[in-house]
Amino acid sequence: MSKLQPVRGTHDILPDKYEEWRHVTEQCRVVASRYGFQEIATPIFEFTEVFQRTLGDTSDIVSKEMYTFEDRSGTSITLRPENTAGVARALISNGLSQSLPLKFFYFGPMFRYERPQKGRLRQFHQFGVELLGVPEPLGDVEIISLGAQSLHQLDILNLTRLEINSLGDRESRASYREVLVKYLKEHSGKLSKESLQRLDHNPMRVLDSKEAEDREIVLNAPYISEYLNRESRDFFLKVCDGLDKLGIAYTINSKLVRGLDYYCHTAFEFVTDNLGAQGTVLAGGRYDGLLEMMGGKPTAGIGWAAGIERLSSLINFSPIKIRPVSVVPIGDLAEDAVLPIVSKLRQNGLPVDLGYRGNLSKRMKRANAVNSSFAVILGEDEISKGTAIIRNLDTGDQQEVEIISLCELLNELLPKIGNVN
Repeated sequence: MSKLQPVRGTHDILPDKYEEWRHVTEQCRVVASRYGFQEIATPIFEFTEVFQRTLGDTSDIVSKEMYTFEDRSGTSITLRPENTAGVARALISNGLSQSLPLKFFYFGPMFRYERPQKGRLRQFHQFGVELLGVPEPLGDVEIISLGAQSLHQLDILNLTRLEINSLGDRESRASYREVLVKYLKEHSGKLSKESLQRLDHNPMRVLDSKEAEDREIVLNAPYISEYLNRESRDFFLKVCDGLDKLGIAYTINSKLVRGLDYYCHTAFEFVTDNLGAQGTVLAGGRYDGLLEMMGGKPTAGIGWAAGIERLSSLINFSPIKIRPVSVVPIGDLAEDAVLPIVSKLRQNGLPVDLGYRGNLSKRMKRANAVNSSFAVILGEDEISKGTAIIRNLDTGDQQEVEIISLCELLNELLPKIGNVN
């Protein structure tokens, strides 16, 4: 029988790594809450239509990367490749349009069938925020500021740089589309088959192509910034002015685009040079056309998502581990009496590791292996007298105390030794 392994592109998150992840998500939650955002959780899978309608049949995500299957009723279901569409669907499904503006944040796994590599897995995890119902540039500034503050809270903002661009409004995008199509058709002989298919339906998606031949052509494509109308230019200037007022440094990257139809105005990414090819750690943009595309009322939206795997690779984190108290019963009488004692200690807030088996020596080895601060030794003599032996595992000092005083005494002793490793 072959050795069992996780499915390719997935991995187990063991306790030490999960402590690191929890630190990342808790810090992001703290910042999001300061900005008035509330946590939301949507299902890990949705009707496939939710993503097909929003991402489009010709996008790489839909055509190559989605985990789509039929359930037992024959309904097409997809594991979420991203969560913005799920949050938008939740707004429509729950009739929340009357409560705008809404501020949501979320955390959870996403799924894409891609070639696994460092910083990119088939099951990956994201923390994200969505601001719905705010069409003003101030919303863009708030969202970008929230991202910057989250990175600052993790002490990695200095490892990243913010790149921003304007995708313009619908009118600007239509003007740019004409110019872009003309340019791409002039090079159609060198485009990939998939990009040729996109040329008539959504040429902006060619700019997102990962194919080498397409990337070379896109390199010299006209910039959308050259075709922005007055309203779009003013909108972008206000976003930049807001960032300037907050002291958030940024670089305008005219090549930064979003190929999906519902994106408009501001697109942004916080990128780093510390993670190799997968340098984007937090990315987002404005998507004013998304809810309307999904069948809801026209609603402004802007948000971002950050990869937990990539964030945790950047942070310098040393977990604070609580050192437990080991309770070591020896003999049948102590075994019978130990559970109420352990339960009372835990109810009083003490972390307790119970020695389950073995003689005194083996159970004490277990106490040292879990880095316990004290061992509470219960032998038959102690139980008969209503006492216990408390041994300081750092110094070896020990004392006999009454069992009824255990909680009080241990709570006094633990702060004195600094109950962390």
